[in-house]
Amino acid sequence: MKPVSYWLDSAPAFAGGETGAVEGEVDVAVVGGGFTGLSAALALAQAGASVMVLERGRVVGAQSGRNGGHVNNGLAHDFGATAGRLGLAQARGLYQAFDAAVDTVERIVMDQQIACDFRRGGKIKLAASAAHFEGMARGFDVLQREADAETELLERGRVREEIGSDIFHGALVYRRSAQMHMGKFGAGLAVAAARHGARIFENAGVTQWRRQGGAAYRLTTARGIVLARRVFVATGAAVDGPWFFRRRIIPIGSFIIATAPLSEAQVNSIMPTRRTATTTRHIGNYFRIAPDNRLIFGGRARFALSNPASDVKSGLVLQGQLREMFPQIAAVPIDYCWGGEVDATADRLPRAGERDGMVYAMGLSGHGTQMSVHLGQCMARVIAGEAAANPLAGLAWPAVAGHFGPPWFLPAVGLYYRIKDRLGA
Repeated sequence: MKPVSYWLDSAPAFAGGETGAVEGEVDVAVVGGGFTGLSAALALAQAGASVMVLERGRVVGAQSGRNGGHVNNGLAHDFGATAGRLGLAQARGLYQAFDAAVDTVERIVMDQQIACDFRRGGKIKLAASAAHFEGMARGFDVLQREADAETELLERGRVREEIGSDIFHGALVYRRSAQMHMGKFGAGLAVAAARHGARIFENAGVTQWRRQGGAAYRLTTARGIVLARRVFVATGAAVDGPWFFRRRIIPIGSFIIATAPLSEAQVNSIMPTRRTATTTRHIGNYFRIAPDNRLIFGGRARFALSNPASDVKSGLVLQGQLREMFPQIAAVPIDYCWGGEVDATADRLPRAGERDGMVYAMGLSGHGTQMSVHLGQCMARVIAGEAAANPLAGLAWPAVAGHFGPPWFLPAVGLYYRIKDRLGA
């Protein structure tokens, strides 16, 4: 198994980064060169702003290049429960923002002519227990009536039309979801931003943030110092950023394996409709077929952060889960195994806004691909003066009690969720 992301290994790296020092003044400094930051940089540069993207490592080398390859609509939680907590109007607005996010990704792919195997194929959410399907069925009517008339509820007997496995108790199909090659999209997005005038600096992590009179910021990086009239923070799960974000972002490890390419017959036996798929287990799985017919199969696996040893251990757990779900491909070799971090919030809803003169978008909580791109575009409009462009405005974001950086509580949370999964709750 290669211990690297399949997406990054099978796509050309971005080669248009700046080679000189970070210096001078810009309208906007974008901190973070993932999908969020690059999307914002593209929109800002198209609007005529001078933009620098400051990336700590490689462009799209962190969460954006290490995910499951899904471009999904739909909320992480039951829509009815979300409406009960936030009110129907705000829940519907959030759901519509996720729909718009998939549209935004598609628009950028088409407008910038990014060859990344983008395809609208829909998503299936699979009930891992009878209780999970009962809850899914109870909430289906309000979801279909108030948010998404195109969804479809599948009884257990129909799951085989979609997934070649007998372990699921029913499913919910979302029609608007999509998928693409993350490495190709990321490189193409960076090329598009640079083509429109954004200056992209890799290996230029910000080490110091300081107000420079008025609203301007002085940012010290590993490659020099820049003065910026506005700062957009798009750092995801990084735990060394401003204190406000560290108290509210919980980095959670997520792990993925990719099989060797499957035959058409094997693909048809496990995923004949080739949608993206997720399960309702608390420590669940997500999977899809790659453009070259590999099965990309991920999940939390272990409540640990990503590192070489953790990735290997988690990969073995995922391999066991894959064989249980799809015994018909149990003998297929695993070619890739990698990990990454999800920048989660306590309620699994993303956040975007302004704090101490800095505009931010983060806390994507597993909705990263579509919402990162969408929020980058939206918050670029906020920076340009269009405050109403933020689809998450007014969503409160309290600090996580007892959380000050590294998530010391994850093992206990993992144990709690494992018990719930065993009970089918």
